[in-house]
Amino acid sequence: MRYPVTLLLIAVSFTSLAQSVDLSKISQDKTRPALNELRSFISLPNDANYLEDIDKNIIWLEEAFQRRKFSTQVLETVNTPLFLAERKYPGATSTILFYMHFDGQSVDPAEWSQKDPYNATLRARGKEGEWNKLDWKQAEGKIDPDWRIFGRSSSDDKGPIVMLLNAIDAMDENQLNGAVNVKVVLDGEEEKGSKQLAMAVEKYKDLLSADHMVINDGPMHLSGEPTVIFGCRGNVTINLTAYGPRAHQHSGHYGNYAPNPVFRLSQLLAGMKDEEGRVIIPGYYDGIDFDADARAMMAAVPDDSEVIHKTIGIAEPEKVGNNYQESLQYPSLNVRGIAAAWVGKNARTIVPSEATAAIDIRLVPESDPDRLISLVKSHIESKDYVVLDHSPDEAERLRHPKIVQLEANRKATLPFRTEVNSLTGQWVQKALLNGWGKDPIKIRIMGGTVPTTTFINGLDIPAVIVPLVNADNNQHSPDENLRVGNITSGVHTFMSILMQDVEESLGTTKR
Repeated sequence: MRYPVTLLLIAVSFTSLAQSVDLSKISQDKTRPALNELRSFISLPNDANYLEDIDKNIIWLEEAFQRRKFSTQVLETVNTPLFLAERKYPGATSTILFYMHFDGQSVDPAEWSQKDPYNATLRARGKEGEWNKLDWKQAEGKIDPDWRIFGRSSSDDKGPIVMLLNAIDAMDENQLNGAVNVKVVLDGEEEKGSKQLAMAVEKYKDLLSADHMVINDGPMHLSGEPTVIFGCRGNVTINLTAYGPRAHQHSGHYGNYAPNPVFRLSQLLAGMKDEEGRVIIPGYYDGIDFDADARAMMAAVPDDSEVIHKTIGIAEPEKVGNNYQESLQYPSLNVRGIAAAWVGKNARTIVPSEATAAIDIRLVPESDPDRLISLVKSHIESKDYVVLDHSPDEAERLRHPKIVQLEANRKATLPFRTEVNSLTGQWVQKALLNGWGKDPIKIRIMGGTVPTTTFINGLDIPAVIVPLVNADNNQHSPDENLRVGNITSGVHTFMSILMQDVEESLGTTKR
C-alpha cells in the first residue's frame, strides 16, 4: 500500500518544513501579542458558578477563533456548554482534538497580592525573591522571559489557549501549512468536575471525533524542558464527620466527660497511615506493579529532589514509592481540610459537637474508587465505630458510643494511561523531537486530574498530555501566574505539533 505521489510529497514537505524553519524566532515574535491577548482574556471572570460570566468568555473565544479561520460551535449541555472550534488544512489526513478549559477556580481577592485577580499584573522578581509590579508599557520594549503575568487562569488554563491561537497566527503569517486537521474543545466547568462531558460525548460524538487527542493542562516538568505525559490520576472525595455531644459543651463542665470528636477524628485519620506517609489500610495498594520498562521510564525523568523540596518547602518526602515519579503511581489518601468549632480570636472553651475531615483520593488505573471507599469504611468500622450515611438521630446518638458519618461522592473522575509506544505517543514524541531538536521528558502519569476520561473512553481515542506552563504557577491558589517565557515556548510547541505529519512520523502509509 502506498500514498499517491502527490500526498507523499505533501507529507514529506510538511516534515521537512517543520525541521527547516526557525520556530524559535517565529515564536519569539509572537510573545508580545500573545501576552497582550492573554491579559485581555484574563480580564473576563470565569468562575463556572456564574454562567453569565462563562457566556462572556464564549463570546471572546468565538471572535478569537473565527479570526483565525476556525469554524466554531457552542455545544449546549445540561450544565455549562462546551466550545468547539475546527480548522482543516489541505492534504492533512489525521485530525487532532485538543482539549483545554477556560473556566477557573473561584477567587478570594483578599488573599491575592493585587486588588483584582482578573486585572492581570506584570511582575519581575526582585533581589529578595519578591515579585514587583511592572508598568504594562514595559512590555512594549524588550521582554524578559522570566517576567510573570499574575491573574486567575493565567496558567490554568487560559494561557495555553492563547498560545495555540498565536501559534496559528505565526503559521499563517509565515505561510506554514498545518500537517493535521485541528479540532479544539474547550471546557467551561473543568474546575467543577466537568459533569457535562458524558452527556456531551453521547450527544456530539460525531462532532468531537478525531484520530488523536492532546490535552494541554497541568504544569511542565520542573526543569521547564518540553514534556509529554501519558496519563493522569483520577479523583474521588469523601467527607468524614465524627460526633461528640449534641451541641457544643462547656469544656470546664464537660471536659474529661463528653467525648471530643476532634481527638476521635484525629486518631482515625492518623491510624490510616504510618509515620512515613504510607497508607496502611489492608489492600489499599493492591494491583500496583511496575515492569522493567515502567521503572526505566520513571528513572529517566530528570527529577532533582533538592529542587522539588526547595520549591514546595519540605525537608524530606513521604515514603510512598522510591522517588517522586513512583509516588504518583499509587492511589493517594489526602486530608484536604479539617473543620471543628473555632480557632484564633474566635476560639471558645468548649468541647465541640462534631469534627469533619474533607478527603480526596487520587486514583490510578489499577485502583477502583468504590473499592477504596469501602476499604476506608471497613477500616473505620474495625475501630468499633458505627458508620452512617447520614447525621445521627437522637436514638442513634444514645445507642452508639462511637459514630462517624461517611459521605462519598460516588461520581469519581477516573484516571487514564496511554501506552508510551502507542500511535499517539509516537507521533507527539516525534513532533517535539523535530520541533525542539531533542527528546521530550516522558512522564508515565501526572499527579493531578484532568476530567477527560469520558472523552478518551467515549470517543475511543488515545490521548496524551502536553503541559505548557511553569511548575511554580500557584495553580488553584492566590497569585496564580504564568512565566512569560512559557508563552514563547508554548507557541513553539504548538507549531511543532501542528506541523508534524502523523503517518510520516509513524512510518506508516495509507492507500
